[in-house]
Amino acid sequence: MSTTGTTGTTGTTVPGIGTFTVRALDPLSDAELVHGWVTHPKASFWLMQDHKLEDVERDYMAIAAHPHHDAFIGLLDGEPAFLMERYDPAHVELVGLYDPLPGDVGMHFLVAPTDTPVHGFTRAVITAVMAELFADPATRRVVVEPDVRNTAVHALNEAVGFVPVDKITKPEKEALLSVCTREAFEAAVGAPR
Repeated sequence: MSTTGTTGTTGTTVPGIGTFTVRALDPLSDAELVHGWVTHPKASFWLMQDHKLEDVERDYMAIAAHPHHDAFIGLLDGEPAFLMERYDPAHVELVGLYDPLPGDVGMHFLVAPTDTPVHGFTRAVITAVMAELFADPATRRVVVEPDVRNTAVHALNEAVGFVPVDKITKPEKEALLSVCTREAFEAAVGAPR
C-alpha cells in the first residue's frame, strides 16, 4: 500500500485492487448515487433504509453546512466506490459519551453495493479511509462507534488497528466505541513510519 498527499490529491494504491482517492460529496449532484447506497439492504447499519432522495439531499446538505462534519465520495480508479464521513467527536456524534483527546477524528464509511464482490475490497476501502485520515498530521486517533451487532465491521476495524474501548448508548443504537492510534494503524497494515 502506498499513500501520498491529502484529501483528493493523490490517494492510496492497494495492489490487486487499484488506487483510491476521495473528493467532497456534493449534496445535490451526488444525492441519487448516495441514495442508492444508503437504502440498499446491505446498508442496514447506516440507518437510512427508509430515506427518500430528498431526505438524503437534506441530510448531506446539513453535513456540508456543519463546521465539524464532512462527507466524501471515495473513488476507485476514478469511479465512485464508497462513502466516507469525517467528524470532530468533540462536537458531533459522541458529545458527552466519551472524553475526546486532542487529535481525535471520528469516521464512518460505507462501501457501495455490488453484484460482483471482490475479495478483500472492503478491507482495502477501510485501509484507504484510515490512510486518508492519518494523512493529516493533526490526526492522532480515529474514533468509531459502530452498532454492537455489526460484527463484520468490528472485524474490519480490528484488522486496521482499532481497539474497543466501551459500549455506549446513543439515541439510535448501542455502539462499540473503538479507537485506533496512528501507530496501531501503521503496525496493523505494515505502513512505513
